[in-house]
Amino acid sequence: MKQSTGSHKTRTSIWAGIALSTLTLSTVAHAAGDEALVIPADSNQIAYPAGWQNWSVIASSHRTDNNTLRVILGNDIAIKAARQGHTLPWPDGAVLGKVVWKATALPSWPAAVAPGELVHTEFMFKDSKRFQDSYGWGFGRWLGMAQTPFNEGNQSCIACHTPVKDNDWVFTEPARFPSTGVSH
Repeated sequence: MKQSTGSHKTRTSIWAGIALSTLTLSTVAHAAGDEALVIPADSNQIAYPAGWQNWSVIASSHRTDNNTLRVILGNDIAIKAARQGHTLPWPDGAVLGKVVWKATALPSWPAAVAPGELVHTEFMFKDSKRFQDSYGWGFGRWLGMAQTPFNEGNQSCIACHTPVKDNDWVFTEPARFPSTGVSH
């Protein structure tokens, strides 16, 4: 994280976002446990990553251009790479998930924003052999609470991710976590 004026405020916002998002994900995962699980259809010929609701947080973000909050999650391979700083390139087998909600004000805390309506979930699957034509990444997106597959193809995602091609096509910069003596 870059240090700048207001960096304490930025760190506080990031940690608050991560905490709130983790709580929200836990609530969503618990609520889903009370219903029959339905696995959505493939997106761009990629299977829905069942169980992502239990993945760990890599980072969070707030897009001001479209007023959305995002929690970036990872499978075990992605989490290990993120925590160890091995993300250029991300290792094969890493899966990054992004859960996107419309930002909404909290009635009990007007200065805070929280996840509102779910916009979509999207995932990047690192497999340098399978996805040679898209720089080693496969992209899947599922829309709304129904998780309807978005099937516009990997090239529509690559077009969006071109500004970060030198960052292995990934916008996310993993949040730093304190070292607590726990090995990963």
